[in-house]
Amino acid sequence: MSPAWKSTLAALAASIALILALYWRTVESMVAIWYRSETFAHGFLIVPIVLGLVWMKRRELARLVPAPEFRGLALVAAAGAVWLVAAAGEAQVVQQYAMTAMIPLAVLTVAGKRVARTLAFPLAFLFFAVPVGEALVPPLMDWTAAFTVTALQMTGIPVLREGLFFVIPSGHWSVVEGCSGLRYLIASVTVGALYAYLTYRKPSKRVIFTLLSIVVPIVANGFRAFGIVMIAHLSNMKLALGIDHFIYGWVWFGIVILALFWVGSFWRDPMTEEEGAASEAREARPLSRSGLAAAAAAIAGVAAAGPLYAAWLERSDAGKAELSLAAPREVSGWRRVETPLTDWRPHYSGAAAQRFDVYEKDGRFVALYLGFYPHQRRGAELVTSTNIMVVQKHPVWSNMGEASAVENVGAADVSLRETKLRSAEQRLLVWDWYWIEGRQLSNPYLAKLYLAAHKLLGAGDAAAAIILATPYQEQPETARKTLREFAAAMQPSVETSLALAGKEGG
Repeated sequence: MSPAWKSTLAALAASIALILALYWRTVESMVAIWYRSETFAHGFLIVPIVLGLVWMKRRELARLVPAPEFRGLALVAAAGAVWLVAAAGEAQVVQQYAMTAMIPLAVLTVAGKRVARTLAFPLAFLFFAVPVGEALVPPLMDWTAAFTVTALQMTGIPVLREGLFFVIPSGHWSVVEGCSGLRYLIASVTVGALYAYLTYRKPSKRVIFTLLSIVVPIVANGFRAFGIVMIAHLSNMKLALGIDHFIYGWVWFGIVILALFWVGSFWRDPMTEEEGAASEAREARPLSRSGLAAAAAAIAGVAAAGPLYAAWLERSDAGKAELSLAAPREVSGWRRVETPLTDWRPHYSGAAAQRFDVYEKDGRFVALYLGFYPHQRRGAELVTSTNIMVVQKHPVWSNMGEASAVENVGAADVSLRETKLRSAEQRLLVWDWYWIEGRQLSNPYLAKLYLAAHKLLGAGDAAAAIILATPYQEQPETARKTLREFAAAMQPSVETSLALAGKEGG
């Protein structure tokens, strides 16, 4: 190994170690998800695979003379800024992507653009370590349910579908998170991208195969769900249930992936040594050890800005009095009653104050849940994937489906989410949206950005969940009218209660 490479590797190792140390909470969050979720357990393999891919490039790298690219510092700063905004908005996935991006950017800054270009795929493969994809679960579940029901109808089996639930003559079925196929999809894309890189030389072939590794498992999961239902139906509900349900799924996935790789092998490109590295090496000029040390120090300084400012933003709120959230006052004939309308409660955690009240008017009942979050922080944030209407596999309640809607709430139209819930005894129509410093919206991504902007500008990040629920029978239109009337009448009172709580916790 040349002296230039020894010095560069030392500076690069120090830079990456400092980045991991500065962003240890982000690293910790990634590893924690790898550990607890089977869907993302592949994250433990990503770094060893990347190191193996880099080792495969060792001869090509040896022909290059590393030379720092200080313009990469601007990109490191940009990644740090993205991380900071994500930290302010508690957008964990974005934080993880931003931190991961700093590692390839450190390679670019310390070793130069030619080395970074040579290691483009191994460095890009690092992003597969980020545990992302849970937002795809609802649409994948809906796709699986629609595919299965359509396939069953094509076979002549009568099907009655309601959201993610459907009934056939032999039994009742539902599509849950495990049926979404997300686990298969993530595994397929990760392995497919690696296979495409190792098998093909032409970029077009790599892109096509990677796209196929996305499409094929989604379609295959639809056939998997249909196959499970058919096997159970034809066996009088004796097969494809319980543990063999999962075994069948993984066996099917293995067959599909092997078939995909087998077909892809027919277009394999011959592996040849890449040319041009030697001529490029003559153009580069290595930097002295002091210069490399300066590059590593500059990366550390730029990367440290984000965590330091985030720590200042997260200064302790200890000593503040406990919040009280008053019940919205009764208006327009809606009066608060003690009637136990339902045993359902939204699964929201970390709120500084919350309340669940029932209002009645002319024999119609509406449940109102308010959850107030005066300061967004980990474990006490409004917008998070763990704050949901019903947890998966709830013993009583099931989520029948969700949809976006725009309704007149008070003096303005509000984009909200409509959810249908069902238990053995009751059906509920639920509307929910966010209240953020007086602004109302339902898009979680916009809510995160809005909260981040407010926090970074020191304008406060008080927010609340507003959830309305009312019973309905077969058709929810009457229930919609009830919620519409309640929201229009009570929204000013709701906002007054939240504003008073905000002043108390400000």
